[in-house]
This record gives sequence, structure tokens and C-alpha cells, in this order.
Amino acid sequence: MNIIKNKKIFFAISLLVMIPGIISLLLFGLKLSIDFTGGSKIEYQISNIKFQISNTELQKLIKEKGVDVGSIQTAEGNRYIVRTKPIDQKKYTEVTNALKNKYKDLKEISFQTVGPTIGKETTVNAVKSVVFASVLIIFYIAWSFRKVPKPASSWRFGVCAIVALLHDVLVVIGVFSLLGYFLSVEIDSLFVTALLTIIGFSVHDTIVVFDRIRENLRRMPDVAFPKIVNESILQTMVRSLNTSFTTLLVLFTLFLFGGESTKWFMVALIVGITSGTYSSIFNAAPLLVVWHEWNTRGKLS
Repeated sequence: MNIIKNKKIFFAISLLVMIPGIISLLLFGLKLSIDFTGGSKIEYQISNIKFQISNTELQKLIKEKGVDVGSIQTAEGNRYIVRTKPIDQKKYTEVTNALKNKYKDLKEISFQTVGPTIGKETTVNAVKSVVFASVLIIFYIAWSFRKVPKPASSWRFGVCAIVALLHDVLVVIGVFSLLGYFLSVEIDSLFVTALLTIIGFSVHDTIVVFDRIRENLRRMPDVAFPKIVNESILQTMVRSLNTSFTTLLVLFTLFLFGGESTKWFMVALIVGITSGTYSSIFNAAPLLVVWHEWNTRGKLS
């Protein structure tokens, strides 16, 4: 199997996967939870499963108590998730008592309030954490591979790992932009945790391939660089696929049988680890070859 020879096909597949998500990001953005925007989130449940409340009626009753409702979302188990501008405990109690008087089967599930300042701070910290992690990874890989034999360069290894990493982050963010638009899936602080986990997994997978390339450069100094890279990918592919497959089995199990609160966290990890496995094999190492070819052409011209 000649992965390097067909690298343009694999790059094209990556673009085809990313383009819908990028378009969705540009048009619709991400559906942010109150962790980022600030506000109050109230969750109610009707114990009588045969009884349904229309979202319009619920919104009208809450607004009558002077609360500005942002959205109302229905969920499994006859639950209603209400998002409003920030309200205090007193106003929450007033609204809840009014709803209980109207609907005898109504139960309180949860109440959470995040101020707009904290929401903004969470957004800034999320971006900082991803950028900071990426920069540290570049320097770490550049330092770890500083004695890599020529024609390779330690900085190339670091930059190519980050490009593959950004591919995975973009895929996950794009998927959640689409989920937010079509299924009203919100991203919260757990989503940032998922991104950082994906970054770690993606880099780990990529370094396994890069380390084999470094070993083969020492063992086969007279072999062409593209051939060494291709051999290194094939030698590590089974290990990468087995590691990812066993991880995905666990994540699918948790998605199916875990709680509602971690459902989309699992989806983010499943998408990210799948993308990370693909990018480590079909993007990161082939990018090294593309960079090498550009550099070689530049010296020859």
C-alpha cells in the first residue's frame, strides 16, 4: 500500500470532511451553552409521561413572571430545559411555584446561573488553553526530534503534528456546529475538555509514526525520504488502528449506557479520536513528504 503516492487523495478526503463544518461555522457558528454566554438554565420534568406542555405555553407562563426566556428545549423523560437571562434564587423560586400551581406533576430537576462576566472568561480561557497546548506541543516535538537525521528537520515534525491536530479540532468543531444548527446541541465546558483530550490523543498517535520515521532514517540512510515515510506509516498502522479501535469501543459503550450529561462529550471524543487516527496516518506524515519535496525543488531551482 503506497500511502505517500496517493497522499493527494487522502488530503482531498480531509477537505471534503472539513468543508461542510467550516461552512456551518461561518454561517451558523456554534450553539453556546450558558457556560460561555452567561444566563440561567432551569430544568423541569413532568412525572406524568402522558401529559405534555407546549413550549409556547411554558414560555408565556414564565414571561408573565418577568423573566426573559431565551429558549425552551424538550428532552427525553418528559423534561423541559429552559434558558433565560441570569435570574436569582428568589425569582427562580417564584417561577417554579407558579408552574407547580399550574402543573401538579411538575418537578424541579436543576437550576444553574452563570454571570456574563464568568461566561466571557470561560470563552477566553478555552481559546487560550487550546492555543497554549498547541504551542507547547510544537516546542516539545522540535526538542524531542532535535537529533533527527537529515533531510528531516525537528521543526517540520512539530509543525506537521500541529497541522494534523488543527485538522482534528476543526472536524470536531465543524460537526458540533452542524449538530447545533440541526439538533440544537450546545457546547459547554465539557466540550473544551474533549478538545484538549483529542489534542493529546492526536499528538500521541502522530508521534508514534514520527518516531518510527526517525528510527528508519538512521537505519536506512540511503533510502529516499518518501519511501522511508511510507514504510514507517505501514509499520505503525496496525498499532494505531488497534489502539483507536479499543478506545472507540469504550466510548461507544459509554455513549450508549452513560448518563445524558456526558452524551455529547462522548460524541466529541468519538469524532475527534476517529479524525485523529486518520490524520496521524494519512495527513501528518505525508505532510512531511510534501514539505521535503517543496524544499528539494527550491534548492534545485
